[in-house]
Order: sequence, then structure tokens, then C-alpha cells
Amino acid sequence: MSRRAADAPEADVCLILEGSYPYVAGGVSTWTHDLIKAQAPMTFSVVALTADDKPRDLRYELPENVVGIVNLPLRSQADGPEGRLGSTRLMRELTQALIDMRGETAQHGFRRAVELVTQTRGAVGTRLLMNSPAAWEMVTAMYRTDAPESSFLEYFWTWRALFGGLFATLLCDLPKARVFHTISTGYAGLVAARAALETGRPAVLTEHGIYTNERRIEITMAEWLYDAAESWYQIETPRWDLRQLWMASFQAYARVCYECCTEITTLYGGNQILQRADGAPPERMRIIPNGIDYALYSALPRDSSERRPTVALIGRVVPIKDIKTYIRAADVLRKSVPNVLCWVMGPADEDAEYAAECFELVRYLGLEETVVFLGRVKIAEYLGKIDVLALTSISEAQPLVILEAGAAGVPTVATDVGACREMLEGHPDESPPLGPGGEVVPLSSPTAAAAAMARLLIDPDWWQRCSDAIRTRTERYYNKREIDRVYGDMYRDMMALPDGFRVNGQDAAAGRLAPVAATGRR
Repeated sequence: MSRRAADAPEADVCLILEGSYPYVAGGVSTWTHDLIKAQAPMTFSVVALTADDKPRDLRYELPENVVGIVNLPLRSQADGPEGRLGSTRLMRELTQALIDMRGETAQHGFRRAVELVTQTRGAVGTRLLMNSPAAWEMVTAMYRTDAPESSFLEYFWTWRALFGGLFATLLCDLPKARVFHTISTGYAGLVAARAALETGRPAVLTEHGIYTNERRIEITMAEWLYDAAESWYQIETPRWDLRQLWMASFQAYARVCYECCTEITTLYGGNQILQRADGAPPERMRIIPNGIDYALYSALPRDSSERRPTVALIGRVVPIKDIKTYIRAADVLRKSVPNVLCWVMGPADEDAEYAAECFELVRYLGLEETVVFLGRVKIAEYLGKIDVLALTSISEAQPLVILEAGAAGVPTVATDVGACREMLEGHPDESPPLGPGGEVVPLSSPTAAAAAMARLLIDPDWWQRCSDAIRTRTERYYNKREIDRVYGDMYRDMMALPDGFRVNGQDAAAGRLAPVAATGRR
């Protein structure tokens, strides 16, 4: 169904996603798929941001109310002319706009960049912006401003990665829609911000995990990024090292998205602390937790046949899920529960190098009969055979698998990330307290994770208490039917706003959008 934006009919809602639906399976993608189906007959278009322009297979059967998919590769072949009359002045003004995309002036700089590209749309492409003499002048000018003490070669490639994606968001055709809904900040958030500025239609944001926080973790762990050379013995530290440049850019992208969105939703209060720190206006912030189909998962029967005690990690085989800690925990766990079976249920093709390292770790520890990679599966077909769910991630938001397993009465051992503690131990306002639905353990601690899993597998009374608590909590606080109603009401409120609606005497397209009154704010 992939098509050009100009060919897609106007949708009620345009969903904007980076690296997920409909080409990558995972929690956010499944949430998006279910959201679209639940809001029928409301119509949706999808802007799918991908790393490059290689063909991709759909991982989901698109619902009938999806009227179009627009693919937006962040890296693609250069197109458009290398220069045109007035291009030198354009590039000089665009350079200043990009420099202004820092801190408090980020939204001003982005708005100016949108204006410059909009005025020359069709006559400007990536060849001028990335591969021309004027582009060389741009990158050298920004280098002198950003990181003059850093390696220019390293800065050059960093610049191409960061601003190549930014230029892609500025140049792409936007589908027509009454509401633009981005599921993260980052580049998807820039597309939504641009849509709000250009069309005067409202943009809304839902953050599951906090994009800037996840990028911060990845950048800190990245071996291919070098800190400023030998800065430890310099009297004056460099203005930026390249890690700081990456983070400053993503923080600026987040600030732009927050400023341009009418509603800023997330899953739990802990995320709002991070959003406010990155510049989200508190009056526009709102909590809408994830919900699951409780009736479906609670009806799944338990497999009471003779079988091995079974633990499962349901998630992608990628570093942020910290599969290696799970594997090491399985090695510790089998000393207490010798016949334990530890499944890994999720795709292993997103990061082939990391997946290969995980497979090798299983072989090195002699766990071939204990740890089994099942690939992507239908979770409902397996939950009745799982005794304990494990989640060893180093970053999460509000993982749906804890709720899906909880509705089926399966306790969870999870790291202390995102909303995991709140889901397993209850919100402070929970009345009456239901008790623990599993156990929360420290990050990257195979020993603690193994001990918590062993307790649930060995002590049937403890397992039953945790099973009853998580099942009741899921039914009471995370029922998808209520969450679907909240999103439907929000969409209808947004669609009812007039084109170019005004706030404090300013047009929406002037870059400052209105907060819409809504319940559930914290």
C-alpha cells in the first residue's frame, strides 16, 4: 500500500513512527496496530521513518481503516539540483537556523528552517543540502561553532548523520490529515512539528519510552563515538565533544516537538519528569497508560501438564533489552532449578551482530538445553505454558508484556526501569493495596534476577500470591477498553479544532500551539 503522500486520501489521523510499525515487530508496533483497529471507522495514514530506502516487508496485516503508508528514509540517494539562483543565500540563512536549534532557541531555529525549505520546495533537495560546495560551507561553519577542538573528520560524519535525517524530515511530502500523531520525539517528532507549523492542524505526541533518554544510553555505550581527544589534561575543556553534540541535537529535536504539540502524553509519571527536563510545557502534559485486552488474556488456560519449569523473556534481541543478562541469569538459575527452560521470544534480525553474540554466549556457558530462542511467536499461544516472565531491559516505558502476562496470571521479574515497579508493586494511591505481582531487581544483575525467578518457581504459595495480585491490578487499572475511549475522545477533540486555530492572538502556524483541555493530567 506504500504510496506518495500526494496520492494518499486525507486521513482523520496521520501516525508518524520511527523504526517501528509496520516494518518492525515489537511492543510499540503492536500498540499502534491495536490503536488503529480500536478507532475504526476513523481513518489513518502512516508515515514510516526508516534508516534507508531499502524495500521492507510488512510485519503486520494493515487494518482496513489505514488509507495509506508513506515511507520516509532518513538516508537515501542524493536528489535535486546542486545549486540554483539564490542558493548561496538560502544555505547561509539555513546554516544560522540550524545553529539556532540549540537550547532555548531550538523551536525558533526549526521554524525558520521550515520556512526556508517551504519557500523553495521542489527546487531544493539533498544534493544541495548535503553534497554541494554550499553544503561544505555549511558544515565548516557549524564545525567552527560547535566543536572546533574535535576531529573535523569525525565531526563531518556526525554532521551528515544528524542533519541528513533532519533534512529528510524537512523535504518529505506530508500526507493530508486532520490530526498528526507522533509516537516519539526524534525525527518522527520533527515531522509532526513541521506538519503543525505548515498546515495549522494539531499535532499530538505519545511517548512510550523517552526518546532522548534512550538515545543517551545508546550514545554512552557507542564504541564508534570518540570523546574529545585528550581533553582530560587540557586547561580548558572543548566546547563540545561528539557525544555531547549528538545529545544536544536530540534534546533540541525533543524541545521542538514539545513546543509544537498540542497534547503531550506519556504512560506514567516518571516519564513526565524527563519530559519537563527536556522542555515540555507542563500544561500540555497528560498521562494515558497502556492497556491490554484483559478479557482475551485472562481467559487463556494454564497448562497443568507435566512439563519443565518455564521462564520467558518476550522482546527483541537487541542491546537495550539486555538479553545477555537474561542468559547469565539462566546460568545461575539452573543451579537452583536444574531442569528450568528459559525461552527468548522475539525477533533476532534487528541487530544481527548482537544476536550472534547472544547465541555465542549460550554456547560458551553450555546452555543449549536451557536457553531457547523461539523467534517471533503468538504470545497468546504460549502464556499458559510460562511460569515466570522475565524482563532485563536497561530502558523501558510501560511494557505491554507485563500486563498481558499479568492478565493471564503470570508474575514477572523485571528490572527497575520505566513503569515496571508501579505495575508490579502498585501505584502509591492503590487502595486497597494488592501486594506484589512479582519482583523488581537492579539493572544488569544476573544473580538478583535468578534469585527472584527461583523464588517464584520453587515457592508455590509466593507464586500464587503474585499471580493473584498482578491479575487483579491489570483488570482494575489497565483495561484497554477504557484506554481506547480516552484516545478516541482526544482525536475527536483535535479534529474539531479549526484550521489555523489561534492561541493568545497567534496563528497555530506561527509555532506556538494551544493546549487542549483534557482530563487525566498530572
